[in-house]
Amino acid sequence: MADIGIIQKLRDATGAGVMSCKKAFQETGGDFDKAVALIKERGLIKVEEKSSRSTGSGLLETYIHNGRVGVLLELRCETDFVARSEIFKELAHNLAMQIAAMNPADVDNLLVQPFIKDESITIDALIKEAIARLGENTKVERFCRYEL
Repeated sequence: MADIGIIQKLRDATGAGVMSCKKAFQETGGDFDKAVALIKERGLIKVEEKSSRSTGSGLLETYIHNGRVGVLLELRCETDFVARSEIFKELAHNLAMQIAAMNPADVDNLLVQPFIKDESITIDALIKEAIARLGENTKVERFCRYEL
């Protein structure tokens, strides 16, 4: 039986449910890193299934950098419940900062950029991780960037 502390650590690292973490931990023979990889793999499979679902809710995020660069971002999800979650708000803030810093030409260009806080992942991968944690389709609808 898996230690509850390790299951909680796995859950914190992945955002997956307790039973999913326990099952992945057991399936990998107690190897924490392999369990994380297994959960992420399964999460990404679920992400692909969610990509066709309608995104009728969301939020507008604003970000101003040094009073000289401003961003207005429309980030969409399926429900108001998710739109009000801290995970979704943090994603929106990180995306707005990315847009301010990297000045992507459009949404497609944004998605292929390396994330400014962790260049080992792209913005598309960052959004897919959020989808796996939130359980809802999430997408950048549009954004605008102003610079003095």
